[in-house]
Amino acid sequence: METEILQNLKQSVIDLDPAAAKEWAQKAVADAVDPIKSLDALTEAIRKVGDDFESGEVWLPDLVGAADALQAAMPIIEEDIKRRGAVRESLGVVVIGTVKGDIHTIGKMMVSTFLTAAGFSVYDVGVDVDAQKFMDAVKEYKAQVLAMSALLSFTAPEQKRVIQALEEAGIRDSVKVIVGGGAITGGFAENIGADGYSPAAPGAVGLVKGLLGIG
Repeated sequence: METEILQNLKQSVIDLDPAAAKEWAQKAVADAVDPIKSLDALTEAIRKVGDDFESGEVWLPDLVGAADALQAAMPIIEEDIKRRGAVRESLGVVVIGTVKGDIHTIGKMMVSTFLTAAGFSVYDVGVDVDAQKFMDAVKEYKAQVLAMSALLSFTAPEQKRVIQALEEAGIRDSVKVIVGGGAITGGFAENIGADGYSPAAPGAVGLVKGLLGIG
């Protein structure tokens, strides 16, 4: 029965079905399935969808749908982990947010979803986030990576202002900075002094792992 539950949990994400993902997550908890195995199944599913997106087999709406399904299941499984006192080793700490003047959430949500599924501890500080709030979060959570999103061309320069603020505060060297969003290019990321850029959410996992030296 455990194998069937895990397979169905995985398939619900691949099928972009939040209702089914929630139902199978609840079933996994009710049947005392190891929540770490459930998380692994969810990770495999979102990784497959991400790989299919990067190879052109699925499209952006599919990626969003898979992220929605994962988000429906994850809190249930994570709560079971806490209840049991189980431990999933974190690969690292990431603070993520959308910069000041920008309230777009989809890209940020997908990056957060992929990183969380991969095993990172992700702290989402929301949208319309100013430099001070980013800095406070980096300090509070002892972040190893700061991820900033900007969809609009007129909000993109805010990413540079945050990096400058980190430098002025003397904490720039303690955190890797990655940027993304519709308004961002690899050249822009390099020019503002970011450590990395990915054009699509699935690439964020490999990017962060590379910056932190995780094989």
